[in-house]
Amino acid sequence: MGTIHTDYQLLAAQVKELMDDQPHWVTALANVAALLAQTLEDINWVGFYLVGSILDGKLPPDELVLGPFVGKVACTRIPFGKGVCGTAAELDQSQRVEDVHAFVGHIACDADSASEIVVPLRANGKVIGVLDIDSPSKSRFSEVDQQGLEQVALCVQTHLRLQ
Repeated sequence: MGTIHTDYQLLAAQVKELMDDQPHWVTALANVAALLAQTLEDINWVGFYLVGSILDGKLPPDELVLGPFVGKVACTRIPFGKGVCGTAAELDQSQRVEDVHAFVGHIACDADSASEIVVPLRANGKVIGVLDIDSPSKSRFSEVDQQGLEQVALCVQTHLRLQ
């Protein structure tokens, strides 16, 4: 596979445009997931998991709940510390996994996924969710992708309105 070049500056600007003046988080995140699915090459799943207690005070504060996504049917709840998404949320740190089958505790929602990147979303210094992207190719995501997707996540978290 050759190097994939994505204009993350343009992508972040497009995400900002989609989220500006959009009062509902479901609509905003659904459009961002669609944009990322249309823009990023060699991916098979992209979406968001949000901290359950933010969505519903009756849900645990240390569990991620499936939000808007593009791809196959997905896991609906992921505890902090479990799988790539739960690890990113618990550590509050992006996770770039070259081979998900080598990741201890990987949660296989889609058997076609071979690599994954997960970037935390934050508000008031706390993780409020994650951006999760899977690829059917091993080693799909580079350091450049991670930095670019962290900028995209920054745009998302800055403009996200969860009320």
